[in-house]
Amino acid sequence: MKTNEGTIDRVLRVAVGAGILSLAFIGPQTPWAYLGLIPIVTGLVGFCPAYALFGINTCGVRKA
Repeated sequence: MKTNEGTIDRVLRVAVGAGILSLAFIGPQTPWAYLGLIPIVTGLVGFCPAYALFGINTCGVRKA
C-alpha cells in the first residue's frame, strides 16, 4: 500500500473522524457514529482505498 493522502488531507480526516466518533458518546449517542473510525484509520495509515480505486493522490510530488 502506497501512501495516497497528503498531510492536510490526513489531518482533516483525523479531526473529522474524531468529531463524528464523539457523537457516539455525547449528543445523539447513535451507533452510526462509529463510522468515524474509518476516516481516523485512513488518516493515520495514510492510505485511502477509495482514492486508490479512483486514482486520486493528494500527496505532494516527491523529489528524487
